Amino acid sequence: MSETLLAPPVTTTRLPLLDVLRGAAILGTLMTNVWIFASPGSEWGVVQGGPGSPDVLADPTPAHLAETLFRFLADGKFLALLTILFGVGLAIQYDSAARRGAPWPGRYWRRAAFLFLEGTLHFLLIFAWDVLMGYAVTALLVAWLLARSEKVRRRAMWVAGGTHLALVALVTVASAAGPEGTPTEPHPDTVALYADGTWAEQIAFRLQHAAILRIEPVFSFGLLVFLFLLGVRLHRAGAFAPTADGRRIRGRMAAWGLGLGMPAGIAAVLGGDAFFVLGRYAVAPLIAVGYMGLIGIALDRLRVPAAVTGALGSVGRTALSCYVAQNLLCVLLCYGLGLGLTGRLAGTGPWWVMGLWAGVALTLVAGSALWLRRFERGPLEAVQQWALKPRRSRPSGTGGR
Repeated sequence: MSETLLAPPVTTTRLPLLDVLRGAAILGTLMTNVWIFASPGSEWGVVQGGPGSPDVLADPTPAHLAETLFRFLADGKFLALLTILFGVGLAIQYDSAARRGAPWPGRYWRRAAFLFLEGTLHFLLIFAWDVLMGYAVTALLVAWLLARSEKVRRRAMWVAGGTHLALVALVTVASAAGPEGTPTEPHPDTVALYADGTWAEQIAFRLQHAAILRIEPVFSFGLLVFLFLLGVRLHRAGAFAPTADGRRIRGRMAAWGLGLGMPAGIAAVLGGDAFFVLGRYAVAPLIAVGYMGLIGIALDRLRVPAAVTGALGSVGRTALSCYVAQNLLCVLLCYGLGLGLTGRLAGTGPWWVMGLWAGVALTLVAGSALWLRRFERGPLEAVQQWALKPRRSRPSGTGGR
């Protein structure tokens, strides 16, 4: 059921910090996903539990140290940041409907359904670890909660977060108490699928194993709800506004998020594979809040070059297109149906993977900037706007010309 809303006291101007944060989130998410594309067995290798970060305590070579740091800075953090920003975007859409006096959720279900369709196609055709499908389902629930009272939202937020933490704790305790695992080599058939298989064979593989490959958004659903609602709260508190209150909130976000999150995250990494779930699904979101505050402080107080903010902002304004494009580029570069770099460079160390990330990131920056010179929105954003635009039916009794 929809409700007609009263306009809240919010700004109607675009907040540049949000575009920069979205751009950082997109490129940061690639910092994690690039290791999936560059590993034998690719998407299915994640299910088999490897290969993960090297053991820097046992073998602290420069290559191992660089790979561990690269992975640690990204894993789970930028995905959580992106999730929070999706909640912010949902709150902005709610505020827009409220200013117009429009019913809410109203036709929002169409937007969520379209996002789910985009995610389904992305999952089948490009990348098994898609986030859009999970976002679409979560958005439907949170959109409904936005029309409820603050008390209801607060309870839903903490129930979702508490349930998720309890689940993470159970998995962590079970992992720590169980026998120490050994690295699992990907099955030769799976390695061959991504090294030599056709596009159609990879699609069929994702369909056959969809239940397993779609397990992450199911496992982390409570976290998704919590982070969406956290984004709503931060937006309404003015955390992204160019005001004194906003700057103060960003300072607190950086202090608490990094001050608590970084030591906990380092401990989780040093604790080994048993603490992977704790680090990615509990500590990483805390660090993500710190990242948001730190980026905000940098823009508030430092002379960040316009080229940097412009690059991140252009990626942020075309976030959906860049998210899909970066995964498509990695498929074409890494899998056998394209250049096959994963097979050709297997065993050569981590440097080429980090170089791959840098090359794809620069391509996205340049491509998004050039696109926005001619168009107001990214290509997928424009398709979404066109598909969701209300169609006026022709008045009855009128003829064509």
